[in-house]
Amino acid sequence: MLVIVGYIIVLLASIGTYAMHGSLMALWVPLEYVAIIGLMIGGFVAGNGSRAIKATLGALSGAFKGTPYNKTLYMNLLALLYEVLAKVRKEGLMSIENDIEEPAASPIFSKYPDVLADHHAVEFMTDYLRMMVGGNLNAFEIENLMDLEIETHHQEAHTAPHVVAKVGDALPAFGIVVAVMGVVNVMGSVGEPPAVLGKMIGGALVGTFLGILLSYGFVQPLAGQLEQRVEQSGKIYQCIKAVLLASMNGYAPQVAIEFGRKVLYSTDRPGFVELEEDIKSRKGK
Repeated sequence: MLVIVGYIIVLLASIGTYAMHGSLMALWVPLEYVAIIGLMIGGFVAGNGSRAIKATLGALSGAFKGTPYNKTLYMNLLALLYEVLAKVRKEGLMSIENDIEEPAASPIFSKYPDVLADHHAVEFMTDYLRMMVGGNLNAFEIENLMDLEIETHHQEAHTAPHVVAKVGDALPAFGIVVAVMGVVNVMGSVGEPPAVLGKMIGGALVGTFLGILLSYGFVQPLAGQLEQRVEQSGKIYQCIKAVLLASMNGYAPQVAIEFGRKVLYSTDRPGFVELEEDIKSRKGK
C-alpha cells in the first residue's frame, strides 16, 4: 500500500507541478512511452534466465501488499513452537511424528493458519524437527546445516530486488536512447518552421524525462521495497533456528522460545510478559 502512496506523491510532485505552468499534452508522445517500456521489458528478458524472471514476477505480485511479518505472526509462531516442544517434553520426540509429517492435518499446526500459510518456513521447521526425531545429528551439526540453508534462501530471495534494481539503473540510459532517436528525427526535418521543430525537440526530450522518472520515482523504490521484504522474510528462519537449537541444548520450552523472541526486530518482538500471558491464555482454550 505504501508503494502506491509513494507513487502518487511522485506523480503529483513531478507531473502535477509541471501542469501548473505547462501543458500536459506536451508530455503525451505515445511512441516515446512505447519505446522506453519496450526497451525496459526487452532488457529485463535479455538480462535474466527463466528462473530469475519467474522469481521477480512472483515477488512483484506481493510487493503491493502489506507485509505478513508482524508481531501477530511471530506471537503465533512462538506459541506454535512452544506447543510442539511442550508436547515433546511431555510425551517424547516420537509423539510429534504425525504433526511434522502432515502439518496441515496436525491439531497443533492447524491452530495457526497464518504460520501454515508460509510454506517455506513450515518446511524449514518440520525438516529440522524430523532430524531431531531421527536423533542422528547433534546440535552443532544441525546449526551448521541451518546456517547453510538460511544462506541459500537469502541468496535466492535477493534475486528479485537485484533484478529490479538493475532494470532501474538501465532506465535513464534507455531514456537517452529514445531521446537521441527523437533528435535524429528532428535533424531530418531542419527545414520545418521553428514551431514544428520545437514541438519535435520537446517530444524527443520526453524520452529522457521518462527514463529518469521511471527509474528513480518508480523502479528503484520498488527494488528497495523488495529488499526490505527479503530481510523481513529471513528473520522467521532465524527465530525458528534459535528456538529449536535452544531446545536441543536442553532448555525448557518456556526458555527456548525466549531465545527466538530475542532475535526478532524490536518493532515485531512481543514483550516477555506479553508473550507469557498469550501462551497462558492459549493453554486455557
